[in-house]
Amino acid sequence: MIYGVGIDLVENDRLAKIIAKWGDKFLQRVFCDSEIKYCGKHTQSSINYGARFAAKESFLKALGIGLGMGVKFKEIEVVNDKNGKPDLLLRGEAKKQIEKKRIAEVHLSLTHTKNYASAIVLLEKK
Repeated sequence: MIYGVGIDLVENDRLAKIIAKWGDKFLQRVFCDSEIKYCGKHTQSSINYGARFAAKESFLKALGIGLGMGVKFKEIEVVNDKNGKPDLLLRGEAKKQIEKKRIAEVHLSLTHTKNYASAIVLLEKK
């Protein structure tokens, strides 16, 4: 049974401007070290940061909560399996919310172009 669906769209240029202005202070507040390392390997890192930012927002929307409602962005980490398929690694309050709401599966899909990055998260209940 579907518990929730969340979708988000990020303008990559807008995110690039935020990163240029705030630099590591912003990155360290929003992204995990492994995400920063992954995105930093790409020429246009803002595209990859945008997809990961969208994934974090989509997860919160699928849960039916927003920022400031207990889950921090760094508790939601986008990881890739050996084939490159994206997945969410949850910890802290994000993981507690999943357990509390008896979510059995978390599905993530990412996409991006030069201008936009998007993510969708689907939560399945046990």
